[in-house]
Amino acid sequence: MSSSVFHDYSGFSNATTFGEVYNNFSQIELLNWIEKLWGSYYYYMGNDLFATGLLFFTLHEAMYFGRCLPFMIIDRIPYFNKYKIQDAKIPSNKEQWECLKSVLTSHFLVEAFPIWFFHPLCQRIGISFEIPFPKLSSILLQLAVFFVCEDAWHYWFHRALHHGVFYKYIHKQHHRYAAPFGLTAEYAHPIEVMLLGFGTVGIPIVWCLITKNLHLFTVCVWITLRLFQAVDAHCGYEFPWSLHHFLPFWAGADHHDEHHHYFIGSYSSSFRWWDYFLNTEAGPKGKSSREQKMKTKAESKKQL
Repeated sequence: MSSSVFHDYSGFSNATTFGEVYNNFSQIELLNWIEKLWGSYYYYMGNDLFATGLLFFTLHEAMYFGRCLPFMIIDRIPYFNKYKIQDAKIPSNKEQWECLKSVLTSHFLVEAFPIWFFHPLCQRIGISFEIPFPKLSSILLQLAVFFVCEDAWHYWFHRALHHGVFYKYIHKQHHRYAAPFGLTAEYAHPIEVMLLGFGTVGIPIVWCLITKNLHLFTVCVWITLRLFQAVDAHCGYEFPWSLHHFLPFWAGADHHDEHHHYFIGSYSSSFRWWDYFLNTEAGPKGKSSREQKMKTKAESKKQL
């Protein structure tokens, strides 16, 4: 079975190994090296449905656990304790192991099935996987839209999960660890995984349904960045080089750690603006900020 990743294979020589396939794609001058690898992979696999399923599942596992691993290592290095936000709560080996088992179970029993059947959906709604890729400007624009929309989705549904039976029967599992660590990013009830996960996967789908303009490579980049963001937000460490020091509106670990510490407030995933403008920032900093806003508002009324 051949792949439809490229429109013309007429100039290709017979190839049986991945290296030989890559050599064929190397002859196409308009492709960059990433596009050549992408095309070679799909052509070599010979089954686009299987190739996309394997790609997405492997990408998810590699990026998630690859990002968790550095934090698992530094949790065991005393030097880094000074950067721990809740410095008295270093996750034990038992906690790490219990969390790992739960996350793996979720990955294989909840997330694997839709991942393996993502390619037919792409074909149906028009998500392209062909080469060459879209322009970089188009990819960056779509990534920015996805981040903003996912953050809004996450804020409102995460906030809703803190009410009554939704918290008791669904979201409480994620709050088992008051001091989060990297692996806890996807430690959650299956319903929560699907509900909040829709912000990651569903928003690109809706974008494609509206615009008819989305590439699978962009989705791969988006999922990679979203996984990095989720793990970093749960890592439990505040470094001098943490991103929010350079982008003040970025949430980061200090923002989300407050949420786990106080069990309420700071509901956003990537950005701080929803919590700031709706006065839902968690912890002492949030309380101080709200008091300052109230004081400023009261003083402005007096002047009137």
